[in-house]
Amino acid sequence: MSESEVREGRLYLKSLSAEGVEHVYLPKAVGASAVAAPLVAGSKKEKLLALREQVMTCTLCDELAQKRKNVVFGAGNIGARLMFVGEAPGRDEDLQGLPFVGKAGQLLTKIIESIGLTRREVFICNVLKCRPPDNRAPEPDEILNCSQYLEKQIDWIQPEIICALGTFAAQTLLKTGTSISRLRGEAHQYRNIPVVCTYHPAYLLRNPEDKRKVWEDMKKIRSELAKGQS
Repeated sequence: MSESEVREGRLYLKSLSAEGVEHVYLPKAVGASAVAAPLVAGSKKEKLLALREQVMTCTLCDELAQKRKNVVFGAGNIGARLMFVGEAPGRDEDLQGLPFVGKAGQLLTKIIESIGLTRREVFICNVLKCRPPDNRAPEPDEILNCSQYLEKQIDWIQPEIICALGTFAAQTLLKTGTSISRLRGEAHQYRNIPVVCTYHPAYLLRNPEDKRKVWEDMKKIRSELAKGQS
């Protein structure tokens, strides 16, 4: 990793700290000693920490395990009411070991803030925990291998609502082949947890005209969260 990439990573971590993010799972190379950020006490912490250790040394997908620089477990509040699930790490995420840190991540931060929240209040992760080479689409067997980890993250964090970002996240959670354009705007559930499907921030960077549709989806999430507080 170059000095500029290290510097960018440090700046990003400082920005998370400024926002109050307390629960970040730091990357470790396969075979290295475990390093974890401080977590709140309790069984949820212990389960997620044990899961993180399992994910960090996972070799179920040979190609991904050989070519990754870092496993990207997830980051945010382990007591989050809202959980964002994306597709897979990209180049920036693979380098830093953190989810949504590139341009798409900057846009996701703005999307989160548009409904009155910050990254410190949500949990963000991906279906795949390792970057597919050249950012290719995830293969079915890779999704199958990694979905077990996502399921446990959801089971133990127990968010009140899940936002599926893009086709692969939505199709994996809902076990469907339906396109994201048809899934968004409809009511869905994952194990009795409401799921709102919307476009991935990377898609919005290429198709900014659809930002209005995402805003409509975010208003639904805001409304659902408000119901939970009433």
